[in-house]
Amino acid sequence: MDADFQSDLFGFLHIDLNSFFASVEQQLHPEYRGQPTGVVPTLADTTCLIAASYEAKALGIKTGTRVLDARRLCPGIILVNGSHSQYAEYSHKIVAAVERVCPVAHTPSIDEMVCQLMGRERQPPNARRISLAIKQAIKDDVGETLRCSIGMAPNRYLAKIASDMQKPDGLIGLLPSQLPRSIAHLELRDLPGIGARTEARLNAKGIRTMPELLALDRAGMHNLFDSVWGDRMYHWLRGEDTGDDGAPVPSDVQKSLGHSHVLAPEHRSPEGAWSVAHKLLHKAAMRLRMEKFFAASLAVTIKYALSREQTALIPKAKKHLSGITQTGWGMEARFRPCQDTLSLLEALQGCWRQAPSAAEHAKPFFVGVTLRNLIPEAEMQTMLFEEPGNRNQLSATMDKLNLKYGHTTLHFAGMLPARDSAPTRIAFTQIPVQYGTEYM
Repeated sequence: MDADFQSDLFGFLHIDLNSFFASVEQQLHPEYRGQPTGVVPTLADTTCLIAASYEAKALGIKTGTRVLDARRLCPGIILVNGSHSQYAEYSHKIVAAVERVCPVAHTPSIDEMVCQLMGRERQPPNARRISLAIKQAIKDDVGETLRCSIGMAPNRYLAKIASDMQKPDGLIGLLPSQLPRSIAHLELRDLPGIGARTEARLNAKGIRTMPELLALDRAGMHNLFDSVWGDRMYHWLRGEDTGDDGAPVPSDVQKSLGHSHVLAPEHRSPEGAWSVAHKLLHKAAMRLRMEKFFAASLAVTIKYALSREQTALIPKAKKHLSGITQTGWGMEARFRPCQDTLSLLEALQGCWRQAPSAAEHAKPFFVGVTLRNLIPEAEMQTMLFEEPGNRNQLSATMDKLNLKYGHTTLHFAGMLPARDSAPTRIAFTQIPVQYGTEYM
């Protein structure tokens, strides 16, 4: 075996599930297969698609497309209210299928997995065989609609780039001997970490194309990004391994947790928004205890829809992803660290009483509740006096029943109008965890 072949090795496989949410729905509902299908967070014309099948993408419909625009492009599109607990279950099934072939080293998001290759696995023919076996394992173990694109490369950063180069059902390898010329045809936005704002900043510094970026030396890359990120990217794009491979550096301690929700039309009133906020807090407080934290502050965010007349009076009003012109309000309350629902609810009520009541704040359409300044349970000193009313014991009893029978089995009355709203949603970078019978 010659030296060039020995050095031309792959180190990582990046597995990217294609149109994951929509593909799960097509697996669950055979009648959707071959049909333009979109997944939405709620069945309302003002919302946006969070996933689109490849049949829908062929018509110009994609993630972020407004429902009204999707229906204009395809009047017969099938719209499905996302079942996020099922997406979490399928994600875990896919990880198990992949691990039957090759161990999963990282799960960057619910629809991505990374495998690190070892020894002879790194040789291109063997890496390709492993990739094809992974595709087959997903099809056999999980379902025929679940397709994936796999990128093979010497580092994680390039493997992710390769996984996006051919969709759906792609398999692309970026060999060290072919770099960086094999990625010179890409757009700047094709690089992980370069979004619209970063691209604009690079353009302002004279970098508009990949060849211009690749022509920079390491010092030039450092100066371009004004950080060590530029040094790392210089090495990544040339197939070198810097040790982190583009993986986010985890914080030693989690700093916050929370939930947010775009309100269904029937809850777009101050009363409806409050009941949804109450439910979001219920879920966040339960997670707080399950993950063994105390919180020392709570933040609430509300976004309000503006009419055309109101928008004219607020020239800097922003637009939500749904297309709704909005104004917003937020507040944070600090308190003695706690983890019981009743104490946290009192903090939320205190914030809510400060919410504005002017005409432009009459139509809430988005609510977010976040618990901040988290302290690990093990670091909390035992309090000299027990909290009033045995609040922690009450919360523990509620958790026990809710874990066994469903998360909203026992709750405070304020969330009753929204008991069935604000279901678990998936942040693309976080896979929901199963607590009891449900996911959060």
